[in-house]
Amino acid sequence: MLISRTWHGSVPLEHGDAFAAYLEKTGVQESRSIPGSAAAYVHRVEQDAHSHFFLCTLWSSWEAVRAFAGETPEIAVTYPEDAKYGLISDPIVIHQEVNTDLNPFSRAESGLKD
Repeated sequence: MLISRTWHGSVPLEHGDAFAAYLEKTGVQESRSIPGSAAAYVHRVEQDAHSHFFLCTLWSSWEAVRAFAGETPEIAVTYPEDAKYGLISDPIVIHQEVNTDLNPFSRAESGLKD
């Protein structure tokens, strides 16, 4: 059993590519560096004038989740330069227990058909 932690945020479309690189250097790399991290996956959706980002991290235990997110793991982790990209961050993240470390955003891995 793993713990899935999913965050959502959006930036203006013109900042999408730069924010994607920034997210990789901050949330993705930091989460992967924590002992107990099982995976980190990013999904990007462009809608109207915004790029939406979904970050799903997978963890072996609540202890590992707290090592990344602190004592209130339901609150989104933020970084000093988030505002530079015009980030609108959901303040609350979603946690679920899951049975797989497969990418939840991949249709092929999830068994979904087009």
